[in-house]
Amino acid sequence: MKIFISADMEGISGVVSSSHVEPDTKEYERFRKIMTKEVNVVVEAAYQFGATEVVVNDSHNNMDNILIEELHPKAVLISGSPKPWSMMQGIDESFDAVFFVGYHARAGSEQAIMDHTYTGRVLYAKVNGKPMSEAGLNGRLAGVFNVPVALVTGDQNTIRCAKEELNDFVGVVVKEACGRYSAKLYSFDVVKERLTNGVKQALENIRNFKPTIEKEPVELEISFIRSAMTEMVSLIPNVIRKDARTIFYKASSYIEAYKVFRICATLSNIN
Repeated sequence: MKIFISADMEGISGVVSSSHVEPDTKEYERFRKIMTKEVNVVVEAAYQFGATEVVVNDSHNNMDNILIEELHPKAVLISGSPKPWSMMQGIDESFDAVFFVGYHARAGSEQAIMDHTYTGRVLYAKVNGKPMSEAGLNGRLAGVFNVPVALVTGDQNTIRCAKEELNDFVGVVVKEACGRYSAKLYSFDVVKERLTNGVKQALENIRNFKPTIEKEPVELEISFIRSAMTEMVSLIPNVIRKDARTIFYKASSYIEAYKVFRICATLSNIN
């Protein structure tokens, strides 16, 4: 049983502030240790309940947050950025399931820790008219390879968004967001128990989960926070500018749509 873990940071237990997740801030080193610790709980539980191989892709910011010297010795780590598949680097048809650990809600969500969609420059992203979080976007890429999402962890609205965007999975709430930068937190022992039980449930029912496969062709719509960002993105061939802040693209496949989304997110890095 081969498991792929995409690990983000905003949805890790204890994280409530941008100073917890941004390199060069005073709290970052502390919280990358907590991130590594939480990923280790999931890896250990995966092996305990039947996994034979676990690959972890570091999926936050520069994607080099997880400490390899403290990572579970049986895990394989994919680290660094840029990566061709970004948060899903390493995914292929050989995996039995995907786990999204430390994820967050989509941009514009209420009571959600640091809600955004890949970048704070995106107001919203839609696939075939449906709003997407990172879980929805990445889960559909897993679906291209016929791999289901079996576990999602984060705050309560992370799970809500993912439930709206993906086929059935096990959701684990590791903290309860009160706002963008505040949450009800639990001791790590409580979080560990919740994660372990979630992994157990996911792996015991792994054959019942279905991949989320998007209907093709795929209509991609992205709205940005500034018109200048849309101006840059509009330079991409076949991208249509709908209004000052919104673009539209029709892709022949989900892989094409995913690639264009990533290009748009990169090109929008302008004030």
